[in-house]
Amino acid sequence: MTSPNQTPTHQPTGSAALLSGSSRGSDFARLSRRITEAGLLERRPGYYTIRLSLVTGLFAMGWCAFFWLGNTWWQMAVAAFLAVMFGQTALIMHDLAHRQVFRRRRASEISGQLFGNLGVGMSYGWWMNKHTRHHANPNHEELDPDVSPYIFVWSTEQARRSDGLLRKIGGHQAYLLFPLLTLEAFNLHVASLRALRSPSMRNRNRLLESALLLLHNGAFLSALFLVLSPDKAFAFLAVNQCLFGVYLGCTFAPNHKGMPTITGEQQLDFLRRQVLTSRNVRGGWFTDIMLGGLNHQIEHHLFPSMPTVHLRRAQVIVRDYCAEIGVPYHETGLVQSYREALTHMHSVGKPLRRQHKT
Repeated sequence: MTSPNQTPTHQPTGSAALLSGSSRGSDFARLSRRITEAGLLERRPGYYTIRLSLVTGLFAMGWCAFFWLGNTWWQMAVAAFLAVMFGQTALIMHDLAHRQVFRRRRASEISGQLFGNLGVGMSYGWWMNKHTRHHANPNHEELDPDVSPYIFVWSTEQARRSDGLLRKIGGHQAYLLFPLLTLEAFNLHVASLRALRSPSMRNRNRLLESALLLLHNGAFLSALFLVLSPDKAFAFLAVNQCLFGVYLGCTFAPNHKGMPTITGEQQLDFLRRQVLTSRNVRGGWFTDIMLGGLNHQIEHHLFPSMPTVHLRRAQVIVRDYCAEIGVPYHETGLVQSYREALTHMHSVGKPLRRQHKT
């Protein structure tokens, strides 16, 4: 079980106890019936037609502005704008992977590859495999790739077992989170290229994904160095990709970081496994747009195929139901969500700071 110093202090009373054992398997079935009766699992083709058209249109407008402005330092504003558009395109890829847009797998896959591989230079197949494992076991230290001790540690036990670079930076990781997020986009590009050599990638997907990644990278770099002088081209690349990485990190980090982690010893039913490890972020329509609906993380994890536009309505049902069955439901503001995540990261790095002092 997660030790006391691993459980964030902001957690509602009783959550640690709920993490220690299994519960009634019918709880999710009852909730699912309420959600279905409310019609919240039905497809919303009109919404996605508008959303995909707007993002694609703004993405194209950004590149039109790039070619219109030419060789000028004003291009740094375009780089920042396109970083946001890259993030929005990645969020659409996320919805496609969960089949929120199309019911059929093949249509979702092809569209996901177009938005992911061609749009932002990230392998749809690699990311979907990784994200599916995260959804199956959120915040599970052995099974969730998003909490594996790669650059950061997420529990005191991971901190004690760390070595190499992880041991050097883990004690101060809370201060390094945002600076290191500037490298996240580059990391995703490298991981995508590596994934194409993996035996698990089907030949058909490897060929198409490789071609789309090559087209994205070739067109992106060619545009920069044909239109801009070398110094401006490198500056554009740095601004665009660093801001893109920070935007993605700020979109996904509030959802689970700083929430309780699970180990192989613990048994939880589906509802509690998803709710107790997730955090919702309060906000209005602007928050929904910028975070792609992932601010309703609890509802998204319970019903991954639910259209984003329905998550806010589902929140009322899920929150009331959790109160009814006594399951803690954690929701906070955006700034507080980062504060909780950073506080947790600083806390679990304490064993490494002690070692540096001795």
